[in-house]
Amino acid sequence: MKITICFYSYFKELTGCAQTSEELADGSKLGDLTAQVFARFPKLSAMQKSTLFAVGVDYQNRDFVLRDGDEVSLFPPVQGG
Repeated sequence: MKITICFYSYFKELTGCAQTSEELADGSKLGDLTAQVFARFPKLSAMQKSTLFAVGVDYQNRDFVLRDGDEVSLFPPVQGG
């Protein structure tokens, strides 16, 4: 199945793109996808524990089962002052 991945904020700079896609086996979970993404973009690796993930418009955990055509967004941790 094909999943679209969108990067936000400074994640675009770390990856060099705003969007990409990954192929996964049917029944794969968000954790499987994120492992592939962090391997493909090693500069994101330091952010593994603090990255926020949304599938569509809803935040999800790494156990979420993906479906073909899903759009996954990766966000850095929120900061404010």
